[in-house]
Parts: sequence; C-alpha cells; structure tokens
Amino acid sequence: MAAGLGRGTVSYYGAFISTNSGLCGGVWVNSTSFSDFECFHCTLLVTKFEACVRMENKEESSCSSVSDLTWEQVSRLNDVLTEVVPVHGRGNFPTLEVQLKDIVARVRSHLELSGIRVKDIRLNGSTASHVLVQDIGWSYKDLDFIFRVDLPTEAEFRLVKDVVLGILLDFLPEGVNKEKITPMTLKEAYVQKLVKVNTEQDRWSLISLSNNNGRNVELKFVDSIRRQFEFSVDSFQIVLDSVLSHYEQPAAAMSEQFHPAVRGESVYGDFNAALGHLRNKLIATKRPEEIRGGGLLKYCNLLVRDFRPANQEEFKALERYMCSRFFIDFPDIGEQQRKVEAYLMSHFIGEEKSKYDYLQILRKVVNESTVCLMGHERRQTLHLLSLMAFRVLAEQSAIPDASCVTCYYQPAPYIRDHNFSNYYVANQNIPTWLPCN
Repeated sequence: MAAGLGRGTVSYYGAFISTNSGLCGGVWVNSTSFSDFECFHCTLLVTKFEACVRMENKEESSCSSVSDLTWEQVSRLNDVLTEVVPVHGRGNFPTLEVQLKDIVARVRSHLELSGIRVKDIRLNGSTASHVLVQDIGWSYKDLDFIFRVDLPTEAEFRLVKDVVLGILLDFLPEGVNKEKITPMTLKEAYVQKLVKVNTEQDRWSLISLSNNNGRNVELKFVDSIRRQFEFSVDSFQIVLDSVLSHYEQPAAAMSEQFHPAVRGESVYGDFNAALGHLRNKLIATKRPEEIRGGGLLKYCNLLVRDFRPANQEEFKALERYMCSRFFIDFPDIGEQQRKVEAYLMSHFIGEEKSKYDYLQILRKVVNESTVCLMGHERRQTLHLLSLMAFRVLAEQSAIPDASCVTCYYQPAPYIRDHNFSNYYVANQNIPTWLPCN
C-alpha cells in the first residue's frame, strides 16, 4: 500500500479504513461512499510528486528521488531512534544519556513554541544509509538530523542555539543543581562544534554534541543549502515526522503488520540508482567541483572501505576536479594538515589500521591527479601525507615491511664539503686546557 506523509497525520501500513476510492492523508482508500469519509488535515497532504520539486534535471522521472521504506528498514530506523547515545561532558560535567527520538522531538516542540515552524525533520548521511542497507562494512559515525526551518534574520539563528542549549538542561542527571548553569556553560561542556553559515545561497547552522567515540549527535537547521551531498551513497534523507508522531501515541509498538509509512529521499536525484550504488559499493557523484574540498577526503574514505568507482574512466577525470577544488579551498599546507587531521579524528576513531591505509590512498590520488599545483607545492603536500602516515605507524608501534618503505633523510651539513672523507677535521682548534679565569 502506497503512503505519503504529512505533518499532523500519520499514515500506516496495515490500517483498515472503509471509505470511497480516493487518496486522503496519503493513504489510498476504497469504499462505497467517499462523501462519508472525513479527511483530517487535508491541507497538509503531501504526495510523492510534491517531494520532487527540487529535481536538478527535468528529464529525470518526476518521482525517481523518493521511495517508501520497507518494514525491515523502518525497524532499523526504530532501533536507531530509540538507542541511548551518551553525550560526554568536558571536565567534571556528567555524561548525558540521550535517546535520539526524545531530543529531536523536544527540539521541534521548543522551536515551535518559540515561533519557528519546523517544516520537517530528516535523518541524513551515513546513518540514513545504514537504515536503508545494513551490511555494507561501512560503520556510521555521526547521527545527523536536519530540521528544515526558516532563518530570515540573525535573531532566528540565536534563537535556535538558545533552544538547543536550553534543552540540554532537561537531560542532566537528577541531583544536579541547574540554577547556576548558563547556556554558555552548557556550550563549553557539551558542544563539539558550532557552525553558522549565512550567505545569499546558504543559510544554515549546525550544533554538534560531543561523543568520545566519534558518534556525535549533529543537529543541522537548514533554511537553504546549495549542495546537500558529496556522493550518491551519502545522499539519502529519511523524513521522520510520521515516526515521531507514532511515538506520541499511547501504544507505540511497531510490527510488520502495523507501522508508520516512512518516506526516503535521495538528493542525488535518482533513489533507485543511489540505492544500487550503496548495495554494490559503487562511487558516483555529480559536479564534484561544487563540493567544498571537492569531496576528496570522503572519496578516499570510500576507497579504503572497498567502494569502487561506478565508471573508472570517468572518475580519473573527476579525481582531477576533486584535487583542484581541495587545493583551492585549502591552499596553505597548514590548512591542509588541519583538515586531514580533523577528518581522521572524526571518521577513524578506533580504526588505526584504516588510518594508515587511508593516508596511503589519499597520497596516491594526490600524486596521480593533482594538476593545479606548482612542483614544490605538490612535493610539500606529498611529504606531509607521508609524514602523517608514518606518524600513524609509530602510534601503532608497528614496523612496516621494509621492502615497501622509502626512507627520506637530510644529510649532515659537512657532507657538502668537497674535502670530506671518512675522517672529519674541525676547522678550528679547540684547546685541551682552559684557563681557570
């Protein structure tokens, strides 16, 4: 049974409704008298066709970007949303035990009480990919939620931040004195990252809550954003409104026979194609030069996890675009080092062996596909990646196979002396005895 989604209604698989043929609330219904059917929230009806407004290519099918989730996928989504995730505090601040469905619902409720309407809430990125396809050897890290809101002025940005920080108070353990804890204190204690982008084409903010295992809870509030994905396999978004409404019901148990209808969308443009890439571990993208950093770091991350380009010849050309955009965005060697180190820290926690393999692959791609750098700049970047790889090996206390290692060293200054022999004589005489005074 097909089902669409609308805020304020919940469509269910397995629900029995007796009425005339028609589409109401997203559910196809059939009976003898349609006029007898009372359709609640009709103005909120959202069909698949309305979800296709943002299609990049008019030649694409009008409904190819969306699909309904199966029961197995809805069940995995339920497991993710009901999981308790620790938000670790700095210093002496206690760890917050956060159930994802609770914090997302509270943020939405408090935003709307503050006058900011939430159009919908979506699960995004690698966690959404995990919900759709479970066993691909790609562990999901960040728990990334998108709140689609209007942020017309600076006041809305501040209000969003204040709402999220205020909600953290609700998750503090019992017995903690909350009276003297200010929003600034909570920010310093629990926020890993705070980002605000306010330009003509991009208006969004991000609040990332700390987790020592790299599973940060990321709350992104989006008014507009030009580019929402890097590759097809991370382009999935799952609309959560129907599931969150289901949790508000007195008996919220789900089963294969009775569960909310949940819609997934691929902002890549073709849901089935992107899902095929995910299942078969294929890499595909569009216009990588539009991605900040070119998608280079994520591309190498996919390679180290045994993903392969869907079109090998096409990606040889795309690699050059990725490298060019990366060095445009991060031209300074210090910026490059900070960016790569931050990426390793957030995506390879507990994966030391994969860190080394990743740096080797990144170095290989940069070496083979960089065409925009001067010779000395290119050598400088390659040297940086080599040093980072050997530092990772040193941290593992691992000795690599010497046949696969090239060692670089700087000769001592006296080697340049043309008169140098096995015995080196200093140019000045050093007295054997020194005067007492």
